[in-house]
Amino acid sequence: NVSYGLQGRLAVGYCSSLMSGNLKLAFSDYLVKFPEVQFNGIEGSPERIIHGLQSQTIDVGVAPIGFVEEGLSSKPLWSERLFVALLDNNELLAKDRIYWQDLRCEVFVVSGNGIGPILGNLISARLTEQGFRPAVIYQDASPESVLSMIAAKRFISIATEASQGVPWQDLHFREIYDATGPARLEYALDWRADNDNPALKRFFKLIEERYPG
Repeated sequence: NVSYGLQGRLAVGYCSSLMSGNLKLAFSDYLVKFPEVQFNGIEGSPERIIHGLQSQTIDVGVAPIGFVEEGLSSKPLWSERLFVALLDNNELLAKDRIYWQDLRCEVFVVSGNGIGPILGNLISARLTEQGFRPAVIYQDASPESVLSMIAAKRFISIATEASQGVPWQDLHFREIYDATGPARLEYALDWRADNDNPALKRFFKLIEERYPG
């Protein structure tokens, strides 16, 4: 089992590029309300988070929905809007709204790390049609480095709300729409059902208060 100090310990796994927005607020709330708990944030891919949960080196993980495995419980948390990252000279900037189909002929570059593969799968799911598959290039680089590549070359990319905190010269982030409204990526809280860590129970209580339902 995960070992705890006298004051308690909580290990939380989260995907790269998520340390802002909703997750940052949740972590800040926990640190303020429970200063006696040793709080360890562990950044990694969804696969690393799941492995950490199974091996009990991570108490709870925050990852895009769809990574639940046998023995793990899951609770939907929040969703984040999706944006397309475009260079100054891209003709799509003239549109009032950008829909998935408007991106059909573009070349996407996404990170091979963190939530990058999830975004790549999402692009393929939205744009693949009979006889056509979108062009998606994976780079073994951080999401931030991928955005730098866009500024230097002629690709576009997909980003979430959590990645909007840093200004990028010559890059514009425009919301993506589908038939029902703004496109979103859903996140969930994952944990082992047999984890009885008291610090984890406190975290659940905070999450219930902040994200009821």
